[in-house]
Amino acid sequence: MFNNKKILAIIPARKGSKGIINKNIIDINGKPLIAYTIEAAKQSKYIDDIVVSTDGKNIETVSIAYGADVPFLRPEALANDTAKTIDAIVYTIEKLVKMNRYYDVIMLLQPTSPLRQTNHIDEALEKFFDFDMKGLISVNKVETKPILIRTIENGILQPIISQNSTVRRQDMATYYKVNGAIYINRVSEIHKGLSFNDNIVPYIMEPESSIDIDTMDDLLLVNKILNE
Repeated sequence: MFNNKKILAIIPARKGSKGIINKNIIDINGKPLIAYTIEAAKQSKYIDDIVVSTDGKNIETVSIAYGADVPFLRPEALANDTAKTIDAIVYTIEKLVKMNRYYDVIMLLQPTSPLRQTNHIDEALEKFFDFDMKGLISVNKVETKPILIRTIENGILQPIISQNSTVRRQDMATYYKVNGAIYINRVSEIHKGLSFNDNIVPYIMEPESSIDIDTMDDLLLVNKILNE
């Protein structure tokens, strides 16, 4: 709890994964992937409850073993390849309300960010409240400058931003990308049309803590970092 506001961490973890089979519970340095996020959330000073939203019985078993709550399974319609995370979050909140479980703040923690630590979680919550509970999103600085990025249309290079690229690198603006590790919103603003990626308050994380596991290369890199 923070400022008398009850805080729920939701970890979305469907069983289907095309890139890496059983990705959310795959072993990384001796632990299931989802365990890293559950353990980081459990050590938070502010989080009241941790709920895993999943359609998989194996994920349910692992999540409970590591201390998370799985009060119900997500329906298949909210767990296929076209399902949106926001719809699963709305479903979870509505089901919890029917169980007389009410919260003021939702923190979305994706299990594919195992290098996100408890200090990131708590600092992000503190910043969320410092900015009057406006939607917060975690980001990290990127080295590749959008001013140098091009698309190709009809065989011709096209800039993605309309700005003269004849500028010294040290004079270029600093850019950040969404890293997918932390999203925080008031429960009152959660609805099916909400885009978490459009949250406006940035919580800046180090690039080395921001790896989002999507491919086997990501998995191998995280495993190497944890081993070291």
